[in-house]
Amino acid sequence: MHEYAITEALLKTASEYAENNGAKRVLSLNLVIGDLSGIIDESVQFYWDMVSEDTICAGSILKFEKQSAVFRCLACQSEFPMVEELAPCPKCGSIDIRVISGDDFTLKSIEIEK
Repeated sequence: MHEYAITEALLKTASEYAENNGAKRVLSLNLVIGDLSGIIDESVQFYWDMVSEDTICAGSILKFEKQSAVFRCLACQSEFPMVEELAPCPKCGSIDIRVISGDDFTLKSIEIEK
């Protein structure tokens, strides 16, 4: 249920941005959700429709862009996409790996109507 708190924070950010820029309304928010972020876009959309009602963001569209998970092997320094969770490095077999992308949830941009 952390999506509810995240969605409320999105609403606050978008509303402040719109008001600070003289907007009549918010048209859309462009969001990036990493495969490892643990955030479910359908849940964010569900909560958005609820919390944005009767605000400057009412009726705005959430556009979701998926970000694939990429790892770096600390043993051989190779980078590779996630094929399955907890998989070792495909080059050397090491399990000493770190996430370098795909665990983010980012508000990329906000489109407003002036």
